[in-house]
Amino acid sequence: MAVDEDERRARQEAHWLVREFGAEAPLYAAMKAERAIEQKDFGRCARWKRVLEILADRPAADIRSGAAAE
Repeated sequence: MAVDEDERRARQEAHWLVREFGAEAPLYAAMKAERAIEQKDFGRCARWKRVLEILADRPAADIRSGAAAE
């Protein structure tokens, strides 16, 4: 099954957030989503919401250690 561009980008953002911020990655994604809402950029908000979903699906140990689960 092919992954569309939006999904690929969301996964890439989630991966980067985990590497950069570890356990705080969901917080940063939520802040980005909130900023997108404030700017009325609902497409970008949807992408950050998807990033949050991806982060929620990761095991907590992967996020805490900053490991990249693929």
